[in-house]
Amino acid sequence: MRHKAIPSIVGFLLLGVALLIGFGIDTGQRGSAQARAAEDELPPNDRLINANARRTIDEGRQIFRFDTFGDEAYWGDTLHLHQAIAGAANGGVGPGVSPKTALAVGLKVDADALPEHLKSQLRAGRVNLDDPATTLALLKLNAVVGVTGLFDSAGNIRSMGVQCALCHSTVDDSFAPGIGKRLDGWANRDLNIGLIVSLAPNLTPIASLLHVDVPTVKTVLNSWGPGRFDAELDKDGKAFRPDGGQAGTLIPPAFGLAGVNLHTWTGFGSVPYWNAYVAVTEMRGSGTFFDARLSDPTQYPVAAASGSWNKRDTQDLVTAKLPALHAYQLALLAPKPPVGSFDAAAAARGKEVFDNQGKCATCHVPPLFTEPGHNLHAPSEIGIDSFQADRSPTHMYRTAPLAGLWTHQKGGFFHDGRFATLRGVVDHYDSFFSLGLRDREKIDLIEYLKSL
Repeated sequence: MRHKAIPSIVGFLLLGVALLIGFGIDTGQRGSAQARAAEDELPPNDRLINANARRTIDEGRQIFRFDTFGDEAYWGDTLHLHQAIAGAANGGVGPGVSPKTALAVGLKVDADALPEHLKSQLRAGRVNLDDPATTLALLKLNAVVGVTGLFDSAGNIRSMGVQCALCHSTVDDSFAPGIGKRLDGWANRDLNIGLIVSLAPNLTPIASLLHVDVPTVKTVLNSWGPGRFDAELDKDGKAFRPDGGQAGTLIPPAFGLAGVNLHTWTGFGSVPYWNAYVAVTEMRGSGTFFDARLSDPTQYPVAAASGSWNKRDTQDLVTAKLPALHAYQLALLAPKPPVGSFDAAAAARGKEVFDNQGKCATCHVPPLFTEPGHNLHAPSEIGIDSFQADRSPTHMYRTAPLAGLWTHQKGGFFHDGRFATLRGVVDHYDSFFSLGLRDREKIDLIEYLKSL
């Protein structure tokens, strides 16, 4: 009897182990072991490629989120923006910027950077969100997305810098409005960049560059509004449209760019081109940037005079970081819309309209949703004015990728938000191209756009 029982006991134990594995007790370890084994079986060069890819993505994430490229020499040391944030009570100037004010102008807080005791205090309402000193405490924790405070040995803020994440990241509001986990690549359409910069105590360098007075600089900065920035102002000096409207453009998303050729609204250049352009000439980091197109004194009088078209700082803190930054951005997938945020049946019908009657797929070619190749069009081809296109060396507009469109509806559509809703966009193209879409088809098409 004992000998016959042994196989039964062994079988029972094996069954138990199998059940434990089936319920996921050992799934992670088994999966990791299988992954390591598969990696070890690769040829040496393939292993090097994989290791390089992982390392590059990690480096790019760090650069995107935390690297100032030395721009604190401009925002802090020159414009003294950190003093306006600190306020007079904390060694700065003016009333300071409290957390409530910071959140109101679109700055975001990374909840993962907050210690648990602070989270508990926030939940209990025991943190003074009206005190600029609290903002400084958040900066010390490196918790303000896209902003770095530099502090002296006594704990006083002495300068500040900004990162890519300031404009091209937000948070998921999982802790509170404006406080949550990072969402890299999302356009921060809440961020009032112009208003924030206008608080700087020393705006004279900007005024001198544009050959205007400081009150004029403040007027221009405050004209942009939330979610907008003018990346050409310091090149062509065009502060307003001919009709008197503001000249800033909406912050675009930085996700879903893998396979996309030209970047930004008017297709100045590729993603790495814009990384260098922004890091060196807009963020004012220390680096190298060259584009002879911007030396034209007729189209770009400010750039031609300042030499920003050929900027070569003694210390280059940008160029070596461009490959990893580019790789990380290309790894940022366009997020899928939440379940229930669109009518699935209508979206299925809308896809047919997109591919056929609406002729949308002619330019917004799936799955890139822009043209493979040279993805630019003349203003006359899409039925809008040429003001912003003519500020670009291309004099054209890029076919914007549509994946993740649901994340950046705030502020309107097209480069300047001229259409407040997707219905406005659809109506424009229906009229301009004489498509003859019925109302039901337009509704279905909009649901499809929301589903991308």
